[in-house]
Amino acid sequence: MTTIDLSVVPGFVLAVILILIAPGPDLAYMVAVGLGSGRRAALSAIAGICSGMGIYALIVIAGLGTIVASSPLALTVIKIFGAGYLLWLGIGAIRSARTAAGNQRSLDAGRWYFRGLLVSLTNPKLLLFFIALLPQFIGEASSPTLQLALLSVIDILIEFVLYGAVGLFAGSFQSWFADSAKGGRLLHYIAAGVYLALAALVVVDLFLQ
Repeated sequence: MTTIDLSVVPGFVLAVILILIAPGPDLAYMVAVGLGSGRRAALSAIAGICSGMGIYALIVIAGLGTIVASSPLALTVIKIFGAGYLLWLGIGAIRSARTAAGNQRSLDAGRWYFRGLLVSLTNPKLLLFFIALLPQFIGEASSPTLQLALLSVIDILIEFVLYGAVGLFAGSFQSWFADSAKGGRLLHYIAAGVYLALAALVVVDLFLQ
């Protein structure tokens, strides 16, 4: 047995890509950030999201993920906070659309990084994702901890590249409409719609659980 098993990496990469290309909160959030605030904001946001993923990955690697995931109350609190935060972002985007001075590009990179981090950390499904997927690709590794760490890094890098590209692409539309008041308002309203839809999905999920 080797310390880490690289033979399972191609299958893991394929699984991650198939999961990530399906519409989800992080993907929708990147589209909203890119449309509403441009490329720089999108890059900062995806860095924040990936940092949140890294925190969840460390929790799972440390063996605490199953304990946290087994607490319905903890997951419910996280979801409620996440829904409230997305609602706040949606309201903020609507205000930006209605006021010429409300251009979200005025926020610095640090603020967008922090927002991305919060969006990631308030999505407990990421934790469940790591718990469910990573152990399936331990393979013949003699060090499960190092194997999980490797898989986590690969997963985070894939999301950074894929969702970062989505954010940059969406941001290109924001750049094109930057000098158009009507176009800028439309993009802000679209971003607000995405935020509010995500918040609604979290609330629905709370009632269905």
